[in-house]
Amino acid sequence: MIKKLIEEIVKKDAPIVVGLDPMLTFVPEYLKKRSFEEYGQTLEGVSDAIWRYNMQLIDAVCDLVPAVKPQIAMYEQFGLPGLETYLKTVKYAKEKGLIVIADVKRGDIGSTSAAYATAHLGKIKVEDNEFEPFGSDFATVNPYLGTDGVKPFVDACNEFDKGIFVLVKTSNPSSGEFQDREIDGRPLYEHVAEKVVEWGSASMDGAYSNVGAVVGATYPEMGAKLRKLMPNTYILVPGYGAQGGKGKDLKVFFNNDGLGAIVNSSRGIIAAYKQEDYRKFGDTGFADAARAAVLAMKKDIKDNI
Repeated sequence: MIKKLIEEIVKKDAPIVVGLDPMLTFVPEYLKKRSFEEYGQTLEGVSDAIWRYNMQLIDAVCDLVPAVKPQIAMYEQFGLPGLETYLKTVKYAKEKGLIVIADVKRGDIGSTSAAYATAHLGKIKVEDNEFEPFGSDFATVNPYLGTDGVKPFVDACNEFDKGIFVLVKTSNPSSGEFQDREIDGRPLYEHVAEKVVEWGSASMDGAYSNVGAVVGATYPEMGAKLRKLMPNTYILVPGYGAQGGKGKDLKVFFNNDGLGAIVNSSRGIIAAYKQEDYRKFGDTGFADAARAAVLAMKKDIKDNI
């Protein structure tokens, strides 16, 4: 699957993934009004508004970017109707030719991880029938439980031609409370990176592995170290834009071949119409504002890497 992602990155000349992390406050009032009139001010109404919002966003950017990354928590908060919107979003993005990175951050004991891997990357048999529950192409994985928790995902990568991104050094301010702790004279994130390389060696797809890593744009110095430790690992880079990461911080995450990383921006794109630079688009032009923000991000990256 990583080979397919790379092909799409090269074809669209955009190492960019759009995070579909909708908050109700991001959804324009006219969309909410329409959905609430049909479903009431209910979980169904909210979920319908988010679905309409996501569809327009996907339509606006699908020709510019290779992938989207829906964060499942933003849908789970609205219960089963929200999860239905999550599933519809995944399916619609794939219909539009986009690769879907499920931001689910799963990881547990072996049997539970196997169930998570089946849900998001694999297929499940029901008597004589087989179903693909969510059907994402990649999933984010928490490695805290070690190999027991990660191996089922690697097995799913190999069986179903899928990929994962393992949390190594995340972009949030308190990530260092654990990730920067020294063990045997080295920070924990370096030990995790070495395990990512080990796990990834069992699922190579050309020059890169289907087992990628998550490393935040907010820590470029650490990113440079991790790039060297994981030369054949694709890096998903969150933290660009709203969290403070800028184009000048990104060069260290890429290899000399110009590949090796894909950069995420979520609210900086999907809620761009609320920013001063894009207010001219107005509420009804939120999707056009998102497209303009993608083009600006693409230029920022190209100018700096």
